[in-house]
Amino acid sequence: MSFLASLFGCGKQPQYPTDTITTRDGNTLTFHFYAHASLAIEYGGRWIYVDPVKEHADYASLPKADVVLVTHHHYDHLDSAAVDEITTRSSEIVCDRTSAEAFEMNCHAMRPGSVAYPIEGLKVEAVAAYNTSEGHTQFHPKEREDCGYILTLGGTRIYIAGDTEPTPEMKALKEIDVAFLPVNQPYTMTVDQAAEAIEAIRPSIFYPYHYGQVEEKTDLDALKAKLEGMTEVRIFPME
Repeated sequence: MSFLASLFGCGKQPQYPTDTITTRDGNTLTFHFYAHASLAIEYGGRWIYVDPVKEHADYASLPKADVVLVTHHHYDHLDSAAVDEITTRSSEIVCDRTSAEAFEMNCHAMRPGSVAYPIEGLKVEAVAAYNTSEGHTQFHPKEREDCGYILTLGGTRIYIAGDTEPTPEMKALKEIDVAFLPVNQPYTMTVDQAAEAIEAIRPSIFYPYHYGQVEEKTDLDALKAKLEGMTEVRIFPME
């Protein structure tokens, strides 16, 4: 029996890890961590979901989405059933152009460099997400135009990278307060690549995500050690 199923059998709602930060304008923002690349941001009574996948959370029991972000069309990022469970007619979807084909409702179809304002108080900037290492470029090819996103909420800039390795576009980012970078091989970053990316963009807080669920385990302790004194690394279970 799965963890979620065991909780449902006991008549309890599952509990998910959270972390809270203070935005630049002095308000409170809460991250909700589900699994792999699935998370949510709660701010000012609004809920923003990132890459919801049904096996990672009981979305039917969670607050409805004001915005859903989808980085690309792979099964561990785009799950139409999960999106259906958390959206209403007033929900907004922000996604890459390939993923937009999966939705009947209107979407903010993004490509690297696009900017959207899906709801009041939220700015979304699309950043290119792709593989650069020889032998890996087929996983997330640059020409497909998968997206990471920079969200600006309360003056705080939050970078959610999607599936990518360090790219020139990423390394050129400025004034990033919080960064979520994927750290699993062979599909995204190695520990060394994640450290390289953090050294370039210098966020105040770094959350490793999109790790686990593959044979090669991510050495999170080594990653944290590499970044000591460079940024605050906050690790929450995402496997």
